[in-house]
Amino acid sequence: MKDLDVKKIVEDRYSKIAKQGLSCCGSASSCCSSGNMTQAISREIGYSDEELGSVPEGANLGLGCGNPVAIASLKEGDIVLDLGSGAGFDCFLAADRVGKSGKVIGVDMTQEMVLRARENARKGEYNNVEFRLGEIENLPAADSSIDVIISNCVINLSPDKRRVFAEAFRVLKPGGRIMISDVVLSKELPDVVLNSIEAYVSCVSGAMLKNEYFKTIADAGFQDVTLMGETVFPIDCMVNDPVAQKTIQGSAISPEDIKGIADSILSAKVAATKPKKSV
Repeated sequence: MKDLDVKKIVEDRYSKIAKQGLSCCGSASSCCSSGNMTQAISREIGYSDEELGSVPEGANLGLGCGNPVAIASLKEGDIVLDLGSGAGFDCFLAADRVGKSGKVIGVDMTQEMVLRARENARKGEYNNVEFRLGEIENLPAADSSIDVIISNCVINLSPDKRRVFAEAFRVLKPGGRIMISDVVLSKELPDVVLNSIEAYVSCVSGAMLKNEYFKTIADAGFQDVTLMGETVFPIDCMVNDPVAQKTIQGSAISPEDIKGIADSILSAKVAATKPKKSV
């Protein structure tokens, strides 16, 4: 499919999630759509009970694959940019860390998500958080204006990841850093999965091979690209997700192959730094 078609489908799906408050993997009826399961998955991928209880109700839609704030080493006064901020969950956690002298900017291409996040910010009285409508391939932020970029299970959804990292490099201050949780692959997926738009929206078929992902970051100009940790993407969500079932239905994929596919889908925490001086 054309990149614009993919982006439109992704936008439509996440618009529905924003309106309905459903969660996990882009599926409007997935295993993670209940509040209890959302909380359980969030704990599994790195959020503490304190963090889960500190944000406005409805901010956590269960759409992440890790906790980028936990590895961001944010400090008072930092200006933070969240790529694909959704309903604002990670932005609100970051806001508590940067304090009144800092600022958090969330960017999302889905208007309904931005509106929901702004309402959550109003309810939680977060005066140091701002949400902007925009694409992560064309960030609505000035050159060299950001200290830290975070992102949680979003860049894999972009059909132009090289452009995303180029934009991230542009808006970061010299010495600024990215702290990302994202889905990557340890091996190529079968064609039946790669060609499924449902799998793409579910954060699967749009994912890059891990080494290619790291190279894309380095090619954008970043240095010290580091894998901070990785885990197999939560299998309890993948196996029971109707999106996954729809993808494999009628295909020749065996149960053993399904397990192998699941094992190759990783949630990775990645850090990198923009050089302090031009190279």
